[in-house]
Amino acid sequence: MHTNRLLVPTPSTNPTSGENQSDRHIAFTEWGDPDNPHVIICIHGLTRNCRDFDFFAQAMQADCRIFCVDIVGRGQSDWLNHAHDYENNQIYLSDAITLMTHIRNQTSSEKIKLDWIGISLGGLIGMLLATQSALPIPINRLVISDIGPLVPITAMRRMADYVGKDPRFKTFAEFDTYIRQIARSFGSFTEAQWQHLAQHSMRKYPDGTVGFRYDPRISISFKDKRLQQDVDLWEYWDRVHIPTLVLRGIESDVLSVDTAKKMQQRGPKATIVELPGIGHAPILFDQKQITIVKNFLLADE
Repeated sequence: MHTNRLLVPTPSTNPTSGENQSDRHIAFTEWGDPDNPHVIICIHGLTRNCRDFDFFAQAMQADCRIFCVDIVGRGQSDWLNHAHDYENNQIYLSDAITLMTHIRNQTSSEKIKLDWIGISLGGLIGMLLATQSALPIPINRLVISDIGPLVPITAMRRMADYVGKDPRFKTFAEFDTYIRQIARSFGSFTEAQWQHLAQHSMRKYPDGTVGFRYDPRISISFKDKRLQQDVDLWEYWDRVHIPTLVLRGIESDVLSVDTAKKMQQRGPKATIVELPGIGHAPILFDQKQITIVKNFLLADE
């Protein structure tokens, strides 16, 4: 595994000042044989980062080349100059397309098979990309963890309770305790996995305090005036026509039983796998989850 940074454009300007976003980079970890034509792009959830995929990538690197990406404003990727840009879906899509172009240019094989794994927000980005016809590399298979084309307003209001609060802690131990509380819905982890989650979620500030490794301004979409109705993206789901696997935490308040059932009947007619003891969202630490996804992605090989 090694970490890279990629220069990406920002299709946005400040509407009041006309100021452009300065040059910025997205960060990603890369796993596997650089000449392997079977490529997987992994995108994390709203406040998470690319190191959530370490366990999955380790299990897959013998079979595939894997790119695990920090979304803009998260992990090691640069932050945006203007908070309002975090609501611009075109930035997330543009970053993904720039990465796809980079992968195509860096791969010796002319025939690249690209699969997309997205947890929560990463799944929505994959769904939107899968509807586009002129991608640098077409998406072959789509894996979505605990998100769907209908996101309930109740779940978004719950997320608003912690996203962007920017808590600071005096010690790593305090931070570790806090993240175990807010991440309980991810499922049961080993002690080593909890340590991994906390260590790669943390950043140290110059005053010695500890906080989260993401821009708290990503919470702009969760301001009260915006939380008025469900997010409805069924028109995009109905345009997805590639093999799709959906993981759903049985205790999830983000992907309901009703929405999951409709996802089986509409659009790509997804395969749904429900995971007991988990809410929002399965993040592929567990070997069972990894095996489910691996079997789906390698079904043709």
